[in-house]
Amino acid sequence: MPNTDSRLHKQNPQPAIRAYLGGSFDPVHNGHLQMALSVYQTLLPIANRQQRELQVSLLPNARSPFKDKSTNPKHRLAMLKLATQDTPLQINEMELWQAPPVYTIDSVQTLRTRYPNDSLIFIMGMDSARGLDKWKEGLQLTDYVNLWVFNREENADFNKNSFEGDMHAQLTSQLPVPLQPFITDSLNELVAPASRHLTDNAILKNKTQGRIYIDPRPVRAVSSTQVRQLLHQQCRQRLQSPQQMPQSLNIKQIAKTQIASLQPINAIISSTAPNPFAKWLNPAVYQYIIAHQLYSAAQFR
Repeated sequence: MPNTDSRLHKQNPQPAIRAYLGGSFDPVHNGHLQMALSVYQTLLPIANRQQRELQVSLLPNARSPFKDKSTNPKHRLAMLKLATQDTPLQINEMELWQAPPVYTIDSVQTLRTRYPNDSLIFIMGMDSARGLDKWKEGLQLTDYVNLWVFNREENADFNKNSFEGDMHAQLTSQLPVPLQPFITDSLNELVAPASRHLTDNAILKNKTQGRIYIDPRPVRAVSSTQVRQLLHQQCRQRLQSPQQMPQSLNIKQIAKTQIASLQPINAIISSTAPNPFAKWLNPAVYQYIIAHQLYSAAQFR
């Protein structure tokens, strides 16, 4: 199945359901995929019942406003394509080739103008949602899209001695206070089509729009930053082992040799010793990182 949403779609009489997970995806990891696939699998029965088109897309950005640099977009896009092979997930490149910084508020406004009658959902982790008041017009995102927020924590798990309502209340309290009134437990509210009379410039905060759904299911708390740091750490450790490298090699040659010596993903998966890369990265993405020497010590010297 193609995994880009730039292709033409057949006309559907019912408004579509479109969900987007934004990020730098530097690199894309299994936590990203878990959130996006969870949304797709949850919404698919609703979309089928209502005879509506469903699209769940990864939305890579050019560079996050909170970061100084990021890996070349062509590499991040290539890894996304590998990670989404044989999945129903799509890739939307609308932010990727823009001059950074690119702000989420601008993207959701563009999406709302492009799809005025569709149900639009923006997916994020609670670690991002709790800081929306620090984003550019972050509290205004719900003027244009609904939010689906995941419990993305290191110790994200249900306490067997607690009620589900306690967990929901705890998560709700983490959102910026101005957004808390827009929380809903109803997925039907989240996917309600936009009002037909709305113009392209209208905001959508009414009883069926601008809603926030908090999904208490825990997802992997790994971050792309952790993956990059661990890859970098592996390379640095090998670089600092003089007995493994001839003195005549320069730093570029050493880095290339060390990256080439990283354990293949198949060996990692078959090994009984725990290895975070097997849990965090799609095997094809891991191999791509090795082949293109991404996140190596040579990049950080």
